[in-house]
Amino acid sequence: MSELKFTVEQIVWQEVPGEVSLAFLFSGCPLRCEGCHSADTWKADIGTELTADYLQGRLKRYRGLISCVLFMGGEWQPEALKKRLDEVRAAGLKTCLYTGLERSELESVSDGLIPRLDYVKTGRWHAALGGLDNPASNQRFVNLHTGEVLNRLFIRQVPAAAAGGTAK
Repeated sequence: MSELKFTVEQIVWQEVPGEVSLAFLFSGCPLRCEGCHSADTWKADIGTELTADYLQGRLKRYRGLISCVLFMGGEWQPEALKKRLDEVRAAGLKTCLYTGLERSELESVSDGLIPRLDYVKTGRWHAALGGLDNPASNQRFVNLHTGEVLNRLFIRQVPAAAAGGTAK
């Protein structure tokens, strides 16, 4: 079985609303969306292997500081991703997957991932539609426990006074 390799690891605050997340950006994405901000990670043979030991070490290091682990990709290796998701959940943390697949595609190619997730962002990147911060985006960020689409949390709200309105 191939392992997941990541090229970027960081703590993020905006990618999963209401959560402080340890994020891993995986290499080897087969989708190759035009305009992708991570095109440098398309090669499958780059990065560092996300082993169980490495992940456990990171979860221990950030215990009490993070509430979620965000996997940016990796669904193309579902068995390896399931193992890492299970380890995160066993540590009492939430899980999130960012994928360019639609939810129906994800369910058909990655049997068993959805029940291991708390949140999922779906949809290929289309420059004309923008990301989650654009109301016209095709991408969806969903709380899988409630089914609620949370895109509104990514859209910057302009205060009425700044938009030319009057404050009440």
